[in-house]
Amino acid sequence: MSRSAVPDRLAALSAAGVSVWLDDLSRELLAGGGLKGLIAEKHVVGVTTNPTIFASALCQGDRYTAQLRRLGGAGTSVDEAVFALTTDDVRDGCDVLAPVFERTSGVDGRVSIEVDPRLAQDAAASIEQARRLWETVGRPNLFVKIPATRRGLEAITAAIAEGISVNVTLIFSLDRYREVTDAYQAGLEQAHAAGRNLADIHSVASFFVSRVDTEVDRRHDALDTPEARALRGKTAIANARLAFQAYEQMLLEPRWQVLAAAGARMQRPLWASTGVKDPTYPDTMYVSELVIAGTVNTMPGATLAAFADHGALPGLPPTADDFAAAAAHFVALEEVGVDFADVTDTLEREGLSTFEGSWKELGASVEREMGSEAVQAGDGGGRRGGGSDRAGLLGIYLNDHYCAAVGGLELFRRAAKAQKGKESGELLAGLVRQVEEDRDALARIMSDLRVPTDHSKVAMGWLAEKAGRLKLNGRVLSRSPLSDVVEAEAMLLAVHGKAVGWRALRSLAETDDRLSAKDLDSLLERADQQTGLLERMRVTATTRVLQPESLGSA
Repeated sequence: MSRSAVPDRLAALSAAGVSVWLDDLSRELLAGGGLKGLIAEKHVVGVTTNPTIFASALCQGDRYTAQLRRLGGAGTSVDEAVFALTTDDVRDGCDVLAPVFERTSGVDGRVSIEVDPRLAQDAAASIEQARRLWETVGRPNLFVKIPATRRGLEAITAAIAEGISVNVTLIFSLDRYREVTDAYQAGLEQAHAAGRNLADIHSVASFFVSRVDTEVDRRHDALDTPEARALRGKTAIANARLAFQAYEQMLLEPRWQVLAAAGARMQRPLWASTGVKDPTYPDTMYVSELVIAGTVNTMPGATLAAFADHGALPGLPPTADDFAAAAAHFVALEEVGVDFADVTDTLEREGLSTFEGSWKELGASVEREMGSEAVQAGDGGGRRGGGSDRAGLLGIYLNDHYCAAVGGLELFRRAAKAQKGKESGELLAGLVRQVEEDRDALARIMSDLRVPTDHSKVAMGWLAEKAGRLKLNGRVLSRSPLSDVVEAEAMLLAVHGKAVGWRALRSLAETDDRLSAKDLDSLLERADQQTGLLERMRVTATTRVLQPESLGSA
């Protein structure tokens, strides 16, 4: 096929009315011209960020080092340094996307920055920081992200009323989404009463997708019934479709019609968390299944690349029958015993907790970089000594385990992919989700203990697992029957190592109140369950592959 004949799938997605945004930003992406390339070649017209993205960005190259050293030398606090780094990157991102902003009359060309997630339950503090972010970045194509918590709704209305464009984030339920649209309209009404130009105020409502399936599927697996298993992987899309139906209904209401006549802009639905977390699902499903004109899809880089390579568009947008089927899905959920209200409450709590953990990790990394120059100059600032040595040893120990967790997760994902379509593949897919949760639990523990992640070790762990694919199993690059045995043994060893780490932390929990003995007991119990399952898989694979034919036929 000639280069000109290669389909441009992202162009087709854009032509279908979906704004393609990137869920990533780093100084490396900005300075290296990567973002400009994505705009020109991959039809990217917006960028979203969050604390996790910034924590990851800090580990990409050394482009932040000089600024951090200057801030450290000036005695800047960690929070102020984080504020400076993130607003600088977002301002630069806004400048790169400014031509898109102009071309689309302000609809796209946006970059989002989130208020400190620790303020999610404090409306007054959230709106105060929203004002500061808006003023500091100083670009009209900024979106300030405010989580859709109960308190966040108040801050959303206040920000819109002041003319601040808002990306409402962490929306999981239809009820909360309706409250978000109400908060947006209330803010517009106040802005209009104050004489503001409503056409200058923009907003998107970020409805999270893949995390919904992850949590609901976990509950289906716990129920372990044919009815529950039949519903796996369908809730997130159904939930998002019903959200779009609610959006369309809102646009027909008299309240919105009055605002639209005054020049108000629609608050577009944005599909967030569109990276697939279950390796048994198609890696573009949260894009292909949500091709709806007038929406935004913000994708991690891997999902963007996957869709560009092999993404498919549906033949038709969702119909009334699709919306009816989505509603019927939630009736079926209730019938099998899944409490979806509890699911969305859980997801909101966990989403906030994850972002808070990433924020702490970001702060710890910033603090380390800011202080490194002083330490190198001999001013330890009280960091040396026995206590510091012990803290350093703990950091090494936990980072070694985190490195192993990253490599182990890759191993489990590879094994699940290889067994896809088999009964063992379903079991491994469930283990993948558990191992991912275990890795995240370790990250939260490290954050609570103020142990920064050594990302060079993490990268080496990931590379080590990749290199491990070349281990002799009868073939060099392809799989052989022996691969199932080797992988089962490797996964079993990985879980044993993880359990050793949990036990070490459990012993420390007796004297360190930053560690939860109850949580560690639960993690140990799950590791024991994983060990039992993997041991059965290992025995089955060993018997099938290694047993001599003469014995097998005796």
